[in-house]
Amino acid sequence: MKLNAISKSESARYMGVKGIPDGQTKEILEKYEPIVRERLKPSYVYRKVKVNFMPDGVKFDGINTVFTGNDIKKHLSGCESAIILAVTVSSEADKLIRQASVVGMADALAVDCLCSSAIEQACDIAEEEIFAENPVVFRTWRFGIGYGDLSVSLQKEVIHALNAQRRIGLTVTENCLLIPSKSVTAIIGISDSPHEQQKKGCEICSMRETCGIRKNGGCRKN
Repeated sequence: MKLNAISKSESARYMGVKGIPDGQTKEILEKYEPIVRERLKPSYVYRKVKVNFMPDGVKFDGINTVFTGNDIKKHLSGCESAIILAVTVSSEADKLIRQASVVGMADALAVDCLCSSAIEQACDIAEEEIFAENPVVFRTWRFGIGYGDLSVSLQKEVIHALNAQRRIGLTVTENCLLIPSKSVTAIIGISDSPHEQQKKGCEICSMRETCGIRKNGGCRKN
């Protein structure tokens, strides 16, 4: 997978900038954007699974654990199957952030936010490639593990089910944090017929009370 130019406006918003970035912010983002884009090594792995609805959530064929929660049930309502996806931009992101921190906090923040924009782009590219190979009538948006009332502890089940450690070097800590840190796991519902899509936004996100992005106008795709 090859990244396109990383959005500097989105990265600035992740930095907490409201409106048009000032000259200093533009300069630091322009400095690091080509470096970040060159160094990152995005990759992904996915698995198509059948969806089985349970009283307390959903269960996927080949995965023993029930993914409990009302939000994931609503998200997959009407879907016969789903794509379970894991994406990372590699450990190079964490290395770049550490290296930039030696220069200064502003540099580290800029690199961190460029990497955050990069993982979003990588997820978009992965989704495009997956569904180019597997055309469907209808698909949902990406529902991240830990979003809404879906427990973040299910990261371990997803990583195991996708064999993500061996295939793309993605692991999960005892505290359910993904390593490398700039990585995403998500579920996309698919169906043979279109149906009403569940709304998404800050109100059902488990990070809504602490999210700095929300304070600056909300997530990119809200």
